[in-house]
Amino acid sequence: MFVILTYDVNSKRDSKIMKTCRKYLTHEQKSVFEGVITKAKLDSLKKELKKLVNPNEDSVCIYEFESLRYTAKEKIGVNNYDDNIF
Repeated sequence: MFVILTYDVNSKRDSKIMKTCRKYLTHEQKSVFEGVITKAKLDSLKKELKKLVNPNEDSVCIYEFESLRYTAKEKIGVNNYDDNIF
């Protein structure tokens, strides 16, 4: 499946969240990650994030797509990161 993950967390947890997400997904923008991931690895990522996130202060959104068949991606401006949508 393809996943887009965004987060907005307290700055003291930002580096830990980013490091965890980088283990599983491609860093797209400052607090945005994306990539193809298995269900098992996604479950592991969610488990790790739940240990780091303060649910009273932080927010993590995960968008799951079973197929990229009807998707398109367009970037306008600087491309700072690798693109892994085929």
